[in-house]
Amino acid sequence: MPSTPDADESVETEATSDEALEAPEAPAPPKPLLTLRDGLGPVVETEAALREVCAAIRAGTGPVAVDAERASGYRYSSRAYLIQLRREGSGSHLVDPIAFDDLAPLQEAIGDAEWILHAATQDLPCLNEVGLTPTALFDTELAGRLLGYPRVGLATLVETLLGFRLAKEHSAVDWSTRPLPEPWLEYAALDVEVLVELRDKLAAELVAAGKDEWARQEFDNLRTFEQAPRVDAWRRTSGLHRVRGRRHLGAVKALWETRDEIAEQRDVTPGRIIPDAAIIAAATAMPSERGALLATKGFHGRGAERYSTRWIAALRDVAAMDESELPTRAPRGDGPPLPRAWAEKDPVAARRLAIAREAMAALAEQHGMPVENVLTPDYLRRTLWTPPHTREPGTLLDEVAGQLAAYGARSWQIALTSPLLTQAILDADAEAAAKAASAVPDSDDDEQAAEA
Repeated sequence: MPSTPDADESVETEATSDEALEAPEAPAPPKPLLTLRDGLGPVVETEAALREVCAAIRAGTGPVAVDAERASGYRYSSRAYLIQLRREGSGSHLVDPIAFDDLAPLQEAIGDAEWILHAATQDLPCLNEVGLTPTALFDTELAGRLLGYPRVGLATLVETLLGFRLAKEHSAVDWSTRPLPEPWLEYAALDVEVLVELRDKLAAELVAAGKDEWARQEFDNLRTFEQAPRVDAWRRTSGLHRVRGRRHLGAVKALWETRDEIAEQRDVTPGRIIPDAAIIAAATAMPSERGALLATKGFHGRGAERYSTRWIAALRDVAAMDESELPTRAPRGDGPPLPRAWAEKDPVAARRLAIAREAMAALAEQHGMPVENVLTPDYLRRTLWTPPHTREPGTLLDEVAGQLAAYGARSWQIALTSPLLTQAILDADAEAAAKAASAVPDSDDDEQAAEA
């Protein structure tokens, strides 16, 4: 006859069973690391090798995966120092654009084939510089945003959708280095290894979500993307908020512009001349002599002493300026003021913005994408700060749509957002009118008060 466990044994067995049920699951094994299917070919550095690559690209089929590596953080310029391409039936190719005057033969070889890029706005300017411009493109990062993926980095999307880990240990290296080490080249080639497969997965999801036409409009808009010129770029100097007075602001501007000239001449990133902190320190102290400048606490950097005469010349120029020549705290521009100032400058406009923002957030959640992809925030603010004059709903809707189109909004964005912005304008005006009416005493009350 089998033995029966006593009470203590029974409790222990039950507890052990509960612990087993509550024990956390073992972590999932890591995804396999992505490797090159075709090995690593030599970098294309000669006209003969470029002709071979062009022939291979022509012989391939389907879209062409394209990527570029810049020397961000090392060089002043944003030029491409390596270009990676891959096409079905063609394999992967690494091209050194520095070795060629232009890459017109490669542009001709690609022809009308669709480009696949990840974060196209980062690479298109430097690719355009060497004569490469897409006639059609697919941006995997932007597709991920439209589909609502919370993280849209290439490595994350590849792991999420394709099940491979993408090594990223060489993401911040100096790509202007020559010769480029082989591990760096392998890392670069992996960036285009599965872009075609990733594009196909995302394209299918866009169709399933009913967002393929939205994506087509976005991608078509990207084809002619150009980096907007930076206005008053010196105002982005880290620590500028600590600077008081227009003359000290002028010193920051002068030192920043001097550093920028030196950096451009040497083709090094400006922070490698002197850091922003050194500019703030010198602008705050305003020394007029070289010795005093070099003794200023916080003024340091590789070019602090080497270019000390230029720093002092800039500071002396600012010291001699008339007050009217100095920059103001607020930047001059043709756009609306910062949103935090709207309530003071135009309370009705501030209310328009608040109503619209709430509606836009709900719209973005409904369609599962970031609100800034539903409509560029600058277009939203410009429309609500200076809306059309009419308040006839139908005409107002048409004019809001026209205003958004003039700013550059795509037709899918206009169709989604112009009704919300129109309603925000009407609602804010109605609230303001009701508030004004409630503040005016009733005429009967006035008569009774006068009789009393």
